[in-house]
Amino acid sequence: MNTWHDNSGIFLFDKPYTWTSYDVINKIKSIFKYRFHSIPKIGHAGTLDPLATGLLIICIGKETKNIESFSTFDKEYLATINLSGTTLSYDLEKPIVQFYDTSTITETKILNTLSLFIGEQYQIPPAYSAKWKNGERAYKIARQGMSPHLTPVFVNIYSLELVQFQSPEITVRILCSKGTYIRALVRDIGEKLSGGAYLTKLQRTAIGPYSLTQTISFEKFEEMLKNQNMANNL
Repeated sequence: MNTWHDNSGIFLFDKPYTWTSYDVINKIKSIFKYRFHSIPKIGHAGTLDPLATGLLIICIGKETKNIESFSTFDKEYLATINLSGTTLSYDLEKPIVQFYDTSTITETKILNTLSLFIGEQYQIPPAYSAKWKNGERAYKIARQGMSPHLTPVFVNIYSLELVQFQSPEITVRILCSKGTYIRALVRDIGEKLSGGAYLTKLQRTAIGPYSLTQTISFEKFEEMLKNQNMANNL
């Protein structure tokens, strides 16, 4: 991982806050264009919301054909959840629309509630998601003030570890199958505990065997390519 061979490579990046996954691709394209005046084929394996950070797998050149194989891997996230309110997007993209009393929430109640969501289950994707509905992205329908009425998806939540509880927020480490919508999980947990919830922070820490600790910075990526004389290979 994070190696270049035969004009192809697979690299791990830590997606910055507010960046889209395609912003990362465009950044890498700009590095190639500036340094080598040529842009290879580039793709990512597993979209992250703009307000999420963390591990993003980037495939370059012939390795783009392996993108689908990465999408089957389980994912690990670290999520900070506010139980005192909710938003239409279940994160900070939208303003808080309703508030809830969290004074009766205890650590025991949290642990009991988290246990309810472990295992195989059907999950309704959030309206503000990239899910397709009648040829249009769900979030575009939601932004028009309409409900996209999304079909439930089958997912598996392997573990939910309570990392921290400091009312009204909890931090949870989540290990789940592909296709799991963390904002939907946050919504459902919040409804059980207080009436609703929203994400204040989300970080993807692992994809299958690959960890956030293995990521490379854009600066080191550019230096690596320059040192390997890529200008003569593209």
